[in-house]
Amino acid sequence: MAYISPTLNLMIGAVKKAAAALGRDFNELEHLQNSVHADNSFAQRSYEKVQKILREELSKVKAGYPVVCAAQDALPAGGKFFAVCPLDGFVNFAHGNAAFAISATLVEDNSATAAVVYSPINDELFFAEKGSGAFKEGFRNHERLRVAAAKNADKALVAANADERAIKGASAVSANPRISGTTVLDLAYVAAGKIDAAVAVKSDFCTLSAGALLVKEAGGYIFAVGETDTRSENLQKALFGGSIFATNEALKQKIADAIAK
Repeated sequence: MAYISPTLNLMIGAVKKAAAALGRDFNELEHLQNSVHADNSFAQRSYEKVQKILREELSKVKAGYPVVCAAQDALPAGGKFFAVCPLDGFVNFAHGNAAFAISATLVEDNSATAAVVYSPINDELFFAEKGSGAFKEGFRNHERLRVAAAKNADKALVAANADERAIKGASAVSANPRISGTTVLDLAYVAAGKIDAAVAVKSDFCTLSAGALLVKEAGGYIFAVGETDTRSENLQKALFGGSIFATNEALKQKIADAIAK
C-alpha cells in the first residue's frame, strides 16, 4: 500500500477536480461537428478553465506557493512553487483524441518533491513523492511502478514529442518510435514500464517535472539530450534545459550515444 501524504492527497484532489471539468468538455467536444475540432477556441477555453481550477485548488495546499503553468509563466526565483500542465496533448484534445493529461508538481528548492499525472478519459492516475516510490492508483491497492527491463535498444518502444530532433533521436535508437502528442503521459508510461524510453526536445519544466519524478521513483533515469556521460545525473540541469530522455539502466548509455550522433 502506497503512503500518500496529506499534501499529495490534496494535490490529487485538485487534479481530479480539474479533470472533471475537462472530461465534461471532452464529452461535449466529441458530439460537436467535425469542423469544430479544427477550431482550437473550444479547447483553449477548456485549457483556461482547468488552469483556473488548478490555481485555485493548489493555492489552498501550500499557502504562498505560486502556481505556474507550462509555457506561460516564468519560474519563481524562490524555488518553491507548483508547476502545472493543465492540458498536455492540446491538439489531441481539440480533435477528440483521448491522449491528453493533466499534471501537477510540488517543487521545493527547485526540485520536484511530489507529482500527480492524470489521464481523465482513461482514468489513469499516477503519483509519486520523492523517496517514497511511484504508483498508479487502484481501486483497492495502488500499483507500484517500475521501469521496463528492456535491454535491446533496437526492439525498444521509444516515444518522442513533436520536435524534429526528438523524432530523429527516437528513430535512431529504435525501429519502434512513437509519437503520442503528450509528453506528460509518455513519461508516466516510461515509469509504468509501458514504454521503454521517451525523448522530449524544446519542452519546459512544467511539462517535464511530474513525469520525471515518476520515472526517478520507478527506478529510471533522466538525462539531458546530448549528454553522453551517463554515469551520473544532473536532474535539475536536464529539466530546466527542457530537452531530456528518460529510460532504464540497461538502455541509458545506448540511447545517449544514439541521440548524440
